[in-house]
Amino acid sequence: MSDEHSGTSRFPLPAPRDDASCSPLPASRLTASRVNDFAFKIATVNGTGSASANSLIMQAIFRMGIPVTGKNVFPSNIQGLPTWYEIRVSKDGYTARPQDVDLVVALNPETYKRDVAAVRPGGYLLYDSS
Repeated sequence: MSDEHSGTSRFPLPAPRDDASCSPLPASRLTASRVNDFAFKIATVNGTGSASANSLIMQAIFRMGIPVTGKNVFPSNIQGLPTWYEIRVSKDGYTARPQDVDLVVALNPETYKRDVAAVRPGGYLLYDSS
């Protein structure tokens, strides 16, 4: 969602987490206005050509003049096993991978449970329902 008057992006209020290990967010973080500050993870299967597509997404963001970093995360180079690509967009130039991400694109049914758990409260999940 965007605020046409201020040019900022407003995320919805975070939903409470079900697991008891997470403490609730402080009131100061419940409503956030963020511009060029988000992280997303793309979950696919190794050997599907996703690394090239993921790199293109990161390059497109970089060419817009926005600091961005990407990390290919895969437990093995064996074709057919899970792989993830994480992209962090940060106007302040942060490069570390955050614990929770704002958007997960889940294209590997075998890792859905793990992928859903990575979405921050109030974040978004895009998945293949076929």
